[in-house]
Amino acid sequence: MKTKVLVIDDSALIRSLLSEIINDTKDLEVVGTAPDPLVAREMIKQLNPDVLTLDVEMPRMDGLDFLEKLMRLRPMPVLMVSTLTEKGSEITLRALELGATDFVTKPKMGISQGMQQYADEITDKIRTASRAKVSTLQSIAKASNSQVQQSAIRNPLISSEKLLIIGASTGGTEAIKAFLMQMPSDCPGILITQHMPAGFTKSFASRLDSLCKIGVKEAVDGERVLPGHAYIAPGDKHLLLGRSGANYVTKLSDAEPVNRHKPSVDVLFDSAATNAGKNAVGIILTGMGKDGAVGMLRMKEAGAYNFAQNEESCVVYGMPREAVAHGGVHEVGHLKDLPRMVLHYLATNSERALRV
Repeated sequence: MKTKVLVIDDSALIRSLLSEIINDTKDLEVVGTAPDPLVAREMIKQLNPDVLTLDVEMPRMDGLDFLEKLMRLRPMPVLMVSTLTEKGSEITLRALELGATDFVTKPKMGISQGMQQYADEITDKIRTASRAKVSTLQSIAKASNSQVQQSAIRNPLISSEKLLIIGASTGGTEAIKAFLMQMPSDCPGILITQHMPAGFTKSFASRLDSLCKIGVKEAVDGERVLPGHAYIAPGDKHLLLGRSGANYVTKLSDAEPVNRHKPSVDVLFDSAATNAGKNAVGIILTGMGKDGAVGMLRMKEAGAYNFAQNEESCVVYGMPREAVAHGGVHEVGHLKDLPRMVLHYLATNSERALRV
C-alpha cells in the first residue's frame, strides 16, 4: 500500500514539482495539493493522508499556526518545506518544537537543476515521517518546553578529561534539547552531530544556548573543547575531535558524505575513539538509518562507555537500534532518564578514579 501524501504550498510550481517527485516513486503517492492551510484542512478530512508536506510561510494562515492547531486536534506526520534564510531557519526550528517530524529545504539553485538532489531527500524524509511516532515527538517537546529542567545530579565529581559525544537524526533536535537542558554548568565538554543542513545549525545552537545552563554554539575549526560547553557540527561540515598538546580541540572537515550524511555521526565517533578513547562517553539518540553504529563500536573497543536512547522514547528507532545490534552500547535508557544515567556514570567513574 502506498503512503498517501498531501502537499500544501502557495507556489503552484512547488506543488507541481513535489507532486512529480513523489508520484515518480513506487511507494508514495500525492492524493491532493492545497494552496494554503484553509483548503488543506478540508482535504485532510476528505483524503485522510498519511503525511503532509507543509510550506513554512503562506498566505491566509501561517504554517506554524496551522501546524499548532493540527497537532492539537489531529496529530500526524508533517514534513516542513523551508527556505534557507535566517527567518526561515528560526521558523523551522519552532515547527520542530510544535511537532513537525522533519524538514527539507528548497533547492539553492534553480528548481529544475536542483530537482534530483531534492527528489532523493524529500522522498527519503517522507518515508521516514510515515514511520515516525508523532505522539512521542509531541511529548518530548511538551516536556522540554513546559518544565524548568533541573540537573539530574547536583555537583557530581566529574573529571575534566571526560567528553560527551552525541549523535542524532530525525527527532534529534528536540531530544538533544531535552538532554542538554539537564546538563549542569560544570559538565564535560560535549560534541554533537545532528543531521541538519547548512544554514540551520547556527540558529539551532543559538536557541539551545538561550535555554541551557551550559554554553552551546556551532563548532568552528581549531577551538579548544571546554567543560560546560557544547559544540554542534555545522550543517555542511563533518565535526571531529582532535588533540592539540594536552587539550581537546574541534576539527571541521569538508570531506565527502559518510553514510550519505555530512555531517556524519560515524566521523565524529571515529575521531573520539582515536583521540579520546576511555575518556569519551558516547550517546546515540533517535534517527533513521545506521549512521553512528560502526563508530560507536569503535569507541567501545577504544575504552569509551556508551549509551543509546530506547525504542519507546525514540521518534524513529533506527540509529540506536543499529548501534545496539552492532554491540557498541553499554546501557539503553528512556530519553528522560539518559541525562541522569550519564551523570551517574561520570560521577561513579570519577569517584573510582579518586580511590585508585
